[in-house]
Order: sequence, then structure tokens, then C-alpha cells
Amino acid sequence: MKQQIGKFFLLSGIIALFALPAMAQKSRYKIGLIDLMLLKRQKLSAVALAKELKADGLEVDMGGLGNRPTFDNKLLADSSRQQYLKAAKDNGIELFSLAMTGYYAQSFCGREAYLESISDCIKTMQLMGIKTAFLPMGVQCDIASSTSIRDSVISRLKVVGKMAEKAGVVIAIETALSASGEKQLLKEIGSPAIKIYFNFSNPLKGGRDLYKEMKTLGAKNIAMIHASNKDSVWLEKDPQIDLYKVKKVLDKMKWKGWLVVERSRDASQPTNVKYNYGANVAYLKKVFQPGQQ
Repeated sequence: MKQQIGKFFLLSGIIALFALPAMAQKSRYKIGLIDLMLLKRQKLSAVALAKELKADGLEVDMGGLGNRPTFDNKLLADSSRQQYLKAAKDNGIELFSLAMTGYYAQSFCGREAYLESISDCIKTMQLMGIKTAFLPMGVQCDIASSTSIRDSVISRLKVVGKMAEKAGVVIAIETALSASGEKQLLKEIGSPAIKIYFNFSNPLKGGRDLYKEMKTLGAKNIAMIHASNKDSVWLEKDPQIDLYKVKKVLDKMKWKGWLVVERSRDASQPTNVKYNYGANVAYLKKVFQPGQQ
């Protein structure tokens, strides 16, 4: 009897040992969608749609900004927020990020009243248990093409970094800089709470090597990844991106986190949400979560 028990525990240990890589792989990469790109900005139905398209999670937009002092954000209302949290739980969808996409069009570096909007986002993150938010620098604060605004961008991101550190969250920024330029920017900001939302399309648009850029930037500096290119074809058909090579690089870097589909829509049917995002999620899962689709 003792021998049988001993064999049982030995066999269990061997099975667990071989299962570890698969378990690690399962938790290493998650595939996310964006409610704004699903044409459902701050709409509760985006949660169920994310599940239908077999994503692991959803990035929720903070709402429009325009000339208002802060975002048109329904999530600060208890009733709306609780509906989102319940829907996420019921559908098995993780709300992994809030997005301040209003700053694509508005000037983060020139707008006088920027602190209220950032504060509202961080407060919403805390209320929803979300640890990462997206802050695009946008056209007006593109320091890659205009050096005159660099000091303003850095000084404001230092303030935002301190706010995020105090709240225990991370603000992921997206710029048009090269990976080396982004590393230098992060160094000047000097906050562990400010990281990069890496976008595949950024180096490809700039004629840089996508794989080398990821390695140059480094795992510790990448909060999330926009795993898509410009709209033209699906990821699976894109000759500019070898996702298996991307995975090999990220594996070697020991990076883990959210791969978020932004674009890579079929140009012949750009508004066909299920057609485009269903295909891209399926391919990302095939590459990054083999055997788990």
C-alpha cells in the first residue's frame, strides 16, 4: 500500500512538472479587444461581443473629451460601473485597461486643464480594479516630429507618473518615437508608473525592424502591445508581420501581458466588426495560445 501511495505521488509530481510550461504559456499572453474599435464606446454590449469573438479581455474607453474639462465617462456612476463589472464577471471577460483616446485629437501637452481628466481616469481605475490605462500622445503632442513640445510632454508625464505611482497603477503611453527614443523618454520622465504601449504599426510605418525594436525597448518598458498593423489585411495575411517570430522574440525577452487588437482590418470590409476582429483574435490565439482556442 505504501509503495502504491509513493508511486502515486511520484507520478503526480512528474505530471505537474511537465504541465508547468503549458500552465505558464496559458497565463503568459492574453488577447484583448477595444470597445472603441468594436464601435461600442462605453457600451455594455461590448463585453458580450468580446466574449463572442473569444477574446480574453476588453479595453474600455473613458469616453469623449472635446472641450469639456474631463471625459464623458459613465463609469464614475455607481450603477453603470456595477453593470460593467457584473457583465465582465458573467461573461468571463477581464476589463484590463481604460483608454483615454480623447487625447488622440486633444492636446495633452497644450491643454490647460489636463489634470482633472487624468485624475478621473485613475479614480475610475481604482474603483474598477484596473491596473493599466492608455494615454496616446496624439498628433498635437508628437515629439517625434516636433521637438519644441518635448519639455511640455515630459513635465506633464512626470506629474502623471507621480499620480499613478501614488494610486498603484500604470499609464501606458504611445508615441511615434523609435524604441531607443522611447527608452530615452522614459528615462527623462523617471517614473516606474509610465510605460510604453508598444504598437506593431509604429516601427513598420517608420521603416524600422519590428523585432529589433521590441528587443531594444525591453520587456520592463512595455506595458501592453497593440498587436496590429494599419488597415489593409488581417494579421494572418499581413506580409509585414511574422507573428511566430514576434512570439519567439517576446518569449526570449520573458515579456508577458496583453496583446490588443487595434486595427489590421480587411480594407474591403473595414466596418465588419465580427468578420475582422473575430479573425484577428483567432489568429493571435493560434500563435500565442496554441491548444487553448
